[in-house]
Amino acid sequence: MASDIDIAQKASMKRITEVASHLGIADEHLEPYGHYKAKISLDYVDSLKNKPNGKLILVTAISPTPAGEGKTTTTVGLGDALNRIGKKTVICLREPSLGPVFGVKGGAAGGGYAQIVPMEDINLHFTGDFSAIALANNLLSAMIDNHIHHGNTLDIDPRRISWKRVVDMNDRALRDVVVGMGGTANGFAREDGFDIVVASEVMAIFCLATSVKDLKKRLGDIVIGYTREQKPVHARDLNAHGAMTVLLKEALKPNLVQTLENNPAFVHGGPFANIAHGCNSVIATQSALKLGEYVVTEAGFGADLGAEKFIDIKCRKTGLTPSACVLVATVRALKYHGGKDVKELNGEDLTALQKGLVNLERHVSNVTKNYSLPCVVSINRFTFDTDAEIALVTDRMKALGVNVVLAEHWAKGGAGAEALAHEVVRLSEQPNNMTYVYDDSDTLLEKMKKVATKIYGAADVSASAKVKQQLKVWEDAGYGSYPICVAKTQSSFSSDASLRGAPSGHTVNVREVRLAAGAQFIVMICGDIMTMPGLPKVPSAEKIDVDDNGKIVGLF
Repeated sequence: MASDIDIAQKASMKRITEVASHLGIADEHLEPYGHYKAKISLDYVDSLKNKPNGKLILVTAISPTPAGEGKTTTTVGLGDALNRIGKKTVICLREPSLGPVFGVKGGAAGGGYAQIVPMEDINLHFTGDFSAIALANNLLSAMIDNHIHHGNTLDIDPRRISWKRVVDMNDRALRDVVVGMGGTANGFAREDGFDIVVASEVMAIFCLATSVKDLKKRLGDIVIGYTREQKPVHARDLNAHGAMTVLLKEALKPNLVQTLENNPAFVHGGPFANIAHGCNSVIATQSALKLGEYVVTEAGFGADLGAEKFIDIKCRKTGLTPSACVLVATVRALKYHGGKDVKELNGEDLTALQKGLVNLERHVSNVTKNYSLPCVVSINRFTFDTDAEIALVTDRMKALGVNVVLAEHWAKGGAGAEALAHEVVRLSEQPNNMTYVYDDSDTLLEKMKKVATKIYGAADVSASAKVKQQLKVWEDAGYGSYPICVAKTQSSFSSDASLRGAPSGHTVNVREVRLAAGAQFIVMICGDIMTMPGLPKVPSAEKIDVDDNGKIVGLF
C-alpha cells in the first residue's frame, strides 16, 4: 500500500476556482495562494449570513491510543461519501500545527484515500495563519516589556505578568525562561515562558471571533497581568489590540482546499483539544453551513475533550447545534484500552476487546446522554479484524441503542464510507435536544466538577487554596459566567495518561487556572499536562526530508 504522502502527491487536483464554483463562490471572492488553495473574502462571508444553515455533523472519537483511530480520515471520508450519495457537503477541519507534524504525527491531513490536499502545503506553513497568530501574540509580549522598560506608567507588576510568548514547535526547553538578561539596555529581567501557538489565547480568539470588529474587541479584552495594586491590565491598555488585529485580519479569511475526490474543505484555525478548545474557526463553520446541505467537522481527541468543548464552548457561544455525532473507533485501539500491548493488537483477542469496550461505551453514553445527540459508531476496519470481534462491538453498542457501521474509506475513499453516510443522514433527520454539561450560572469550580464527574467518571475534583481563591477573584470580577476549557491528558478519562479503559472514582486535580478574557473562557489545567509539549525520543522530524528533485518525503 502506498504511503499517505505518495497518494497525495499523485492526486489529480482541480484548480481551487473550480472547487469554489461547486459551492457557488465566484472568482472575485477568492484570494488564491497558487492554484490549489485560496482564502475567501470576509465581505463574501458576510453576504451569506441570511442564508439558511445546512446540517452540522460532528466527528469525535474514543480516547486516543498509539494504535490510532482515524478521526480526521473519517471526517474526510464521510464528507466524500455524502457527496457521492448526492448531498452537497463541505468539510471543516483545523490546520495542523508544526509541533506534532515534526513531533509525533508527521502530518495531519487525513490518511490513505481520505485526505485533503495539497497535503504538503497544508502541513507545512499553509497560508501563514499560524505565523500571523504567533506574531500577534509575540507583538503583545514585546509591547509589555517595552512599556515596563520605558517607565511603566501602568504600574504593571513584573511578577504578575501572565502573558506568555509562543512558538509553533514542540520545545520543552522554552517552558520556563528568563527574559531581559544582559543589562539595563535589554529591559528588566523577569521570568517568562513559551506556549505552543495552538495553546495561545490569540488562537482561541481567532477561532471564536465572528468578524474583524469582534476579533479586535476580544484582543483588547486580553488580560496580560496585574498592577502592583492587583488591578487587571488589558491589551487595550497598552494600545496593542489594533496592531494585533492588523496582523490577523488577512488570516481571519477562511481557507479553501479540496479532498482527493475534489470536494470542498475549509481548513482554518487549529487549537489542540487537550490544552485548548480543539475546534476549527467559527467563521469557517458558519460559512460552510450557508454553502452546503451538510457540514462535517471534527473536534480534537476523544468525546471527553474535543466534543465537550465543541458543545460547551463553541456551540454555547454561537448557537450551533450538531444534527448527529459520529464516534470513531478501531478494534485495535479498543484492545489497547483492554490492556493489550501495542505490538500485539493484530491477533484476535475477545477478552482484551471486552475489557476495552468500556472506553467506547462511556464515550457513547456521554454523547447520547450528557450531550443528548444522535450517535453512530464508525469502526475503521482493518483486514485482521475478525468477524467475532466486530460482532462483539456491534452487540455491545446495540445494547446502548447505537448502530455500528464498518467504514473502509482509508482504502476506498468515499466509496468505503457510503454506509456511514446513509446512517448519518438518517440520524440527522431525527429531532435532538442538545444539552450542555453545566449551566452558565454554576460557579467555575462547579462547572469543573460537573465535567469531571459526568464526563470523566471522576468522584471529585481537588484544587489548592490558591487556585480556589483565584477562581473566586475572577467570579467577583464578572468572569464567573464563562465556560471552562479543561487542559488534560487526551489518553485517559482521568488526569493520569497511563489509566486506560474507563477509570472511575478518581479525583481530578486542578493545579493551575488561567483567565482567557478575550476568548471568554477559564482554562483549568489538570494533572501534569503541559501547554508546551516536548519532542519524543525519535521525533518525526528525523524522517521528514526532501530529495534532490525537491520532493518531500516522510510526511506519513
